Amino acid sequence: MLNGPKQTKYKKTKKGKLVKLEFKSNNLTFGTIGLKASEAGILSAKQIEAARQAISRKIKRKGKMWIKIFPDLPITSKPTGVRMGKGKGQVSYWGARVRGGTVLFEICGVNLLTANEALKTGGAKLPIKTKIFT
Repeated sequence: MLNGPKQTKYKKTKKGKLVKLEFKSNNLTFGTIGLKASEAGILSAKQIEAARQAISRKIKRKGKMWIKIFPDLPITSKPTGVRMGKGKGQVSYWGARVRGGTVLFEICGVNLLTANEALKTGGAKLPIKTKIFT
């Protein structure tokens, strides 16, 4: 299970702006079929892990799967009922910035029907629109 990086230079960072589309990491490098993000967003480590578990259960751990994103963005939040000011909140979870077109998961070693069904189930666990491609 991936929670976040073991060590970072700074404890808290700014989230920054999300660019809508990705043109660099938008094709397959390892697998034969993949799951691609159709829109931009921030995925938490829990959501990535839930999708990974769903995909690996569907393919019954037969083929090989690659996760192409890593949650390295600390998302902070202040507890409810706390007044304004007094600094930035504590890191509540780790997230990954995802642009539209980024490859999230890749699979090989299973037939296309099973892989397609697995990626469809995994995509349902994510809060952004996804697309299956070969």
